[in-house]
Amino acid sequence: MDALDRVVKPKTKRAKRFLEKREPKLSENIKNAMLIKGGNANATVTQVLRDVNLVYSHFRKISDLKNITRPFEDQTSLEFFSKKSDCSLFMFGSHNKKRPNNLVIGRMYDYHVLDMIELGIEKFVSLKDIKNSKCPEGTKPMLIFAGDDFDVTEDYRRLKSLLIEMGSLRKELRGLLLKKSGCRTPRIELEEMGPSLDLVLRRTHLASDDLYKLSMKMPKALKPKKKKNISHDTFGTTYGRIHMQKQDLSRLQTRKMKGLKKRPAERITEDQEKKAKRIKKN
Repeated sequence: MDALDRVVKPKTKRAKRFLEKREPKLSENIKNAMLIKGGNANATVTQVLRDVNLVYSHFRKISDLKNITRPFEDQTSLEFFSKKSDCSLFMFGSHNKKRPNNLVIGRMYDYHVLDMIELGIEKFVSLKDIKNSKCPEGTKPMLIFAGDDFDVTEDYRRLKSLLIEMGSLRKELRGLLLKKSGCRTPRIELEEMGPSLDLVLRRTHLASDDLYKLSMKMPKALKPKKKKNISHDTFGTTYGRIHMQKQDLSRLQTRKMKGLKKRPAERITEDQEKKAKRIKKN
């Protein structure tokens, strides 16, 4: 049995609080990610990892791990450091002749590798090469995925989900420039802040459909309770449906106006109709 998997009884209050934080909760802790530099990483991969460390707010830098050189062949070291540092996401950088400028991003489920995707860096522009101003910390990014592959191909669908999960940790993306347009509404343009990477998909290690569904399962206590006759649209607006009995609009009291008064001929016709109904009933 692994040393981290054994049941450990805390001997101090500090150790007890530490183990309580690691226990499953309805509202989990903030996700953290590991940033790992392989022993054979070159200058490009090293600079990418440095920029990612500046851009993402919840990456925990791990010292150079020379023993982790092939994550696709052996994930025990990744799982060990994931459990030790309580990180559910990771990014690993390496470089070799067969796979130059290599990045491996992935996520854990129960401290075991769930999804792992290998990307190759084809073009890279560092933060230090872009002289524009930077966004303040806490800015939420806007992610755009163009192409049918992100909705059709399973590899790209998982990549999209993984990038969205990592994007929630990001603290700066692109700024907006408000320029003159000749009218009251300004013309908006995007200003690149970096870093900029052109990536190509290489290898994938994806969890089975059953395990993936299990990792996405929501506890019953967190599921919203269904309420009758209440619906929501895509923008979050709440709509309610009210059921009422059929109303007799002939008895509806309206504002009295001279123009709406009935003529003598109409009154005589109504009286005749009422008398005919009474005779039929009798």
